[in-house]
Amino acid sequence: MFKRLMIAVLLLGIVVGGIVWFKFFRDGMIAQFLAGMAPAPVPVTAETVAAVTWEPGIDAIGTALAARGVDLAIESGGLVRDILFKPNDAVTEDQPLVQIDDDSEIAALAAAEAGLGVANTELRRAQTLSDRGVGAANTVETSEAQTESARAEVAQVQTALDSKRMTAPFAGTIGIPQIEIGQYVTPGTIFATLQDLSQMRVDFAVPEQQISALVLGREITVATEVEDLNAKGRIIAIEPRVDPNSRLVSVRAEVDNPSGVLFPGQFLRVRIALPVEDGVIALPQTAISSTLYGDSVYVVQPGEVEGELVVDQVFVTLGRRSGSRIEVVEGISAGQQIVTSGQNRLTDGAKVVIDDSVTLDAPAGE
Repeated sequence: MFKRLMIAVLLLGIVVGGIVWFKFFRDGMIAQFLAGMAPAPVPVTAETVAAVTWEPGIDAIGTALAARGVDLAIESGGLVRDILFKPNDAVTEDQPLVQIDDDSEIAALAAAEAGLGVANTELRRAQTLSDRGVGAANTVETSEAQTESARAEVAQVQTALDSKRMTAPFAGTIGIPQIEIGQYVTPGTIFATLQDLSQMRVDFAVPEQQISALVLGREITVATEVEDLNAKGRIIAIEPRVDPNSRLVSVRAEVDNPSGVLFPGQFLRVRIALPVEDGVIALPQTAISSTLYGDSVYVVQPGEVEGELVVDQVFVTLGRRSGSRIEVVEGISAGQQIVTSGQNRLTDGAKVVIDDSVTLDAPAGE
């Protein structure tokens, strides 16, 4: 009985030992096999770094304004008798636009002019009598005062009459009428907008760190989101204070608009042109890898085997941005070859193969 038990225990030990030995043997063989396998080179696109001519600028968001633009308002209340313009008419300076009922003012003007005529007649009679020595001097003075009073009354009534006819303060394009014929309007009622579209202004703001780059007369370029329209202008005003809440400086520029493609209130992208610089190292923004440890690029280097390429991860200091490129202040020099796409699958020392026929990390939709 004891002998059979010992044989069973021995056989069980042999089986268990064999299983354990096979497991370690299999794991060792797998590790040896994997250690002998070299990973395939990662396909990337690359670019040789070169010093370029840098066209720096300041980008901002602006709003278009007419150089001359106002909301036209009624000066004197009453019934609208006639509207003398149509929407989007090109009007000239002093062109009549709206006529308010002025019958009472016309009658008052006639009465005032009649009174002025009587006063003039009385003044001439008083002067004639005074010249003949049969009239008192104070009679002439009284007549002169009455004449001046009558003349002032005529001028007052004429002003009230003129206020019943609205005219254009300057030439421009008029908008949609906000009143109707027969409507009773009060002073201050806005009846249309008038905008001079030949010359536009652009209001925008830049960070306080860039105040030193703001110079009166400096050229700017504006672009719209509609039909990719562009126009050029220049800075005409810089606010002499920084907004304490936003830390921004307000700037105004003037832009020519001869074709009328810009409209007041329109959203604009503004770029302030700065002096051109030579010898700047600028890389595509796609070449930059950003992590919590900093910004880096992958530099392509020859490997240990002839024809083999590997990458070194190099941390860089970045500067200004312009379009799709970014300035590298420190870390990269001209002549080095850097990876521009495909770096999301790279690690330091990885083998690569350059394939510029495709863009591996193109944004979705491109």
